Amino acid sequence: MSKKLFQKSTENLRKAVPLMIKNQVPTTPTNYALWYTYVDNSLPQMNKELDQAITDYGMCPPATGETLYRTYVASKTETDIRQLRSSLELLLNEVSHSMTDTLADTQDFQQMIDKNFDCLSRVEDEGLSFEEVMELVRGLISESKEIRHSTRFLNNQLNTASSEVERLKKQLEQVQKDALYDSLSSLLNRRALDNDLVSLCATEQPFSFILVDIDHFKKFNDEYGHLFGDSVIKAIARRLQLSCRDGITAYRFGGEEFALVVPGKNLRVARQLAESIRRAIEKVSVKDKRSNRQVDHITASFGVAEYSAKESASSLIDKADKQLYEAKRLGRNRVLPMSV
Repeated sequence: MSKKLFQKSTENLRKAVPLMIKNQVPTTPTNYALWYTYVDNSLPQMNKELDQAITDYGMCPPATGETLYRTYVASKTETDIRQLRSSLELLLNEVSHSMTDTLADTQDFQQMIDKNFDCLSRVEDEGLSFEEVMELVRGLISESKEIRHSTRFLNNQLNTASSEVERLKKQLEQVQKDALYDSLSSLLNRRALDNDLVSLCATEQPFSFILVDIDHFKKFNDEYGHLFGDSVIKAIARRLQLSCRDGITAYRFGGEEFALVVPGKNLRVARQLAESIRRAIEKVSVKDKRSNRQVDHITASFGVAEYSAKESASSLIDKADKQLYEAKRLGRNRVLPMSV
């Protein structure tokens, strides 16, 4: 590394660390890389999006930072799922070759046995000599050693494969656990929401929180099937994503529930937003592929809460959840509280 490049790197680190502290960013390798790139100003679009997040939230939410890192900083080869798939493909190829070789050896051995037994049958018919019989026996012993070696090798391969599959299974579980996005809805997942809420509550910046629950979702699954239910979730997720302006972030909370974080807005404004989304969901239409007809009686209920100083993330979720429960109790397809 040249002296000039070393000085630049040192200067970037000196700039990055205070910014991370100021924005309450954990000092992880991922965050170091993100903020180093930020102060280096080598990716203007990334800087613009990071600046916007700080403007909206007063800090950079963990899910936003991780997304920016993966989008702009991480190498394209740094994809855990792709590495796992590659490992599994190699593993399956090795086992497949071993099984093919062993099966071929087994067939050869069977043919050899059949041939030698034909020869042995000639002992009585043709009166083979003792030496000739022993030669047949020695051939059987030699061939059986070969097949025993081949099957032992396959057995070792299968044992190794079993251990490797178990290791890859645990690795995949960790990758899925660490993933930011819900695979069905393509929204940020519950883990991302929990991390963001904890960080936002720690900064005590003003924001509101909305819980959304699809009405009569079990009925959709029972009447039209689970694939249709998945289509409904995707349709609602797309509708929520369209509402994500001015820093608003949508998450899949779990099952048929979703959540929205609305930065810098009070309860009144957040409630108005929820009401506009509720009306938009009423217009959602999903096609049932089994009957080939459109289903348009889809609605959702909403619970809205505003963050209070010193409040915990779990307390905020509980407030919104109580409003959502009341909305369900009062007949669904409504936003609570009714007024502010």
